[in-house]
Amino acid sequence: MKKLVIFLHGVGSSGADLEGLGLYFQQVMPEVIFASPNGTSPFDGGDEGYQWFSVTGVTEQSRPERVVEARAAFDATIHAIFRQHNVTPGKDQVILLGFSQGSIMALDALVTARFPLTGVAAFSGRLSSPRPYQPAADSAALLIHGMDDRVIAWTESEAAAAALTEEGVEVETLFEPGVVHTISAEGVARAMEFIIRRFELS
Repeated sequence: MKKLVIFLHGVGSSGADLEGLGLYFQQVMPEVIFASPNGTSPFDGGDEGYQWFSVTGVTEQSRPERVVEARAAFDATIHAIFRQHNVTPGKDQVILLGFSQGSIMALDALVTARFPLTGVAAFSGRLSSPRPYQPAADSAALLIHGMDDRVIAWTESEAAAAALTEEGVEVETLFEPGVVHTISAEGVARAMEFIIRRFELS
């Protein structure tokens, strides 16, 4: 059985930005495959980088629609990684680890159960998917968020945890005082522990 972790970067970033985290994890989990793709379209904010969906002019009302519109291209990217590494979801194990917009897409995959997931680790994200939610029966999520985040309020992860728990998802949270919109060392350690546990590596 193969074990795959797919990193999903934030808006305006790129897969390369999370590759270092994959290399760090690989030192502890050499048997795990790590992939860190670029977002599905170039960032439309001017800089180099990528996005999973455009945030230009986005509102609370329009964000769910943009997530839905992003699904086809997102799924194509994920399935390309499955083919590249000869991974069969359901037979093999897959965890999505997202940051910011990457977390939005990871949680969307979780609540729609479009492909079997062993878990989702979501840093600094929010649950933006439109209802109804239909997560798989054995779903698990780790939500990590800095409480000084000025980009996406940590209460978004708190609300996501409540909504996911209501749907029967096994949810763990780490809310970090004094931490901004970033991936902290403590968050990385907690995510690694979550991955090891979900993959039953020890």
